[in-house]
Amino acid sequence: MSAKAQHKAEEQVPLPPSKDSVAASEVSLYRNILRIKQEHGLENLGISFFDAETTIQWSYNADHYFHAASTMKLAVLLGVMRQVERGELSLESPVHVRNRFTSIVNQEPFMLDLARDADPNVYGHLGKTLTVRELAYWMITLSSNLATNLLIDVIGVNTIQLALDELDIDGVRILRGVEDSAAFDAGLNNEVTANGLLKLLRVVADHKAYSRKASEEMLNIMLEQQYRSGIPAGLPKAARVAHKTGNISTVHHDAGIVYLEGREPYVLVILTQFSAEAGRGTAVADVSRDIFNTLAGISDE
Repeated sequence: MSAKAQHKAEEQVPLPPSKDSVAASEVSLYRNILRIKQEHGLENLGISFFDAETTIQWSYNADHYFHAASTMKLAVLLGVMRQVERGELSLESPVHVRNRFTSIVNQEPFMLDLARDADPNVYGHLGKTLTVRELAYWMITLSSNLATNLLIDVIGVNTIQLALDELDIDGVRILRGVEDSAAFDAGLNNEVTANGLLKLLRVVADHKAYSRKASEEMLNIMLEQQYRSGIPAGLPKAARVAHKTGNISTVHHDAGIVYLEGREPYVLVILTQFSAEAGRGTAVADVSRDIFNTLAGISDE
């Protein structure tokens, strides 16, 4: 390569943001996060993000364990893909749809409450079959609890935790299925940290969730997510987000991979906890907006 060509190539390589710029942005972001936490009366807030474009990673209270709510379904999906990649399961395998499960505590049977499930589609197939692929789709995109428990029965809770361990994803603890009241009363709950979910999503974003094909299967499902009041609500409309939300009476979470035109994606996890009286607000969207604005500001400098 000639000196002129080499100089031109070097000019096209984007310079990393200066340390001073990053430090100032992090201080500003930290102040904004504390403001959001106070404004929304949050009891706890956990944030973790990694930007593949700038390689900036930032976190706040990211090793604190929260009730996982439906973010645990990401781990279930990972466990499903593990079995598919090992040839022990097919995405086209039929699964009998029934609303009867066994508690991990007393081995007593229990049923899910239709009124509490976000997705009635799977219930319309009671007594029939759906494929593993269809159940995985409804589990993520409309957060079907019934689809989740059916898939957990197919692969087993131990397989889910094994998948997490094999890929060195700590900070995600999966003990049981959904609405296992006996387990809940015994204090056996699924828990996640912001850092733990970030690790899981980075494995998927990097196409290392067992294989590129398995990772892309997961991403394609996550990109169809129907609940968009969390991370997507704080982003430009053109943003594409592969994500999974999690909501119960005292938590609102969102964990996703954000794709914006002309740059590498960034991974963002926002976990919030509040009193039942306070209810869910727009804290997740507000944090998402601040993260986006911070990264946009750094990129413009």
